[in-house]
Amino acid sequence: MVIPPPVRPPRVTQFLKPYVLKMHFTNKYVNAQVTHSPSATVASAASSQEKALRSTMENTRDVAAAAKIGKLLGERLLLKDIPAVTVFLNRNQKYHGKVKAVIDSLREAGIKII
Repeated sequence: MVIPPPVRPPRVTQFLKPYVLKMHFTNKYVNAQVTHSPSATVASAASSQEKALRSTMENTRDVAAAAKIGKLLGERLLLKDIPAVTVFLNRNQKYHGKVKAVIDSLREAGIKII
């Protein structure tokens, strides 16, 4: 069963940030994805669970892995012509450690953080 994306009126979509970065950290992996808010679809994603990355990483859950995920996500976003993203942080996420590593790597890759 395919669930269609939500239909939002134009008065709502004009205030949405177009591309939003969301990060998720588990005890084993680092995940980051950029979603397109108006269409509610994933524009690009990167994870330390990917087979090609696991062999090149020493550890899949530390700050270095988060930096590598941010760099990879930045390259994928530039390939799709997405120049800027907005960061969505959960209540328990602060700009420190892995979160900072992902965001700084995105900036170094050439993505503008709004």
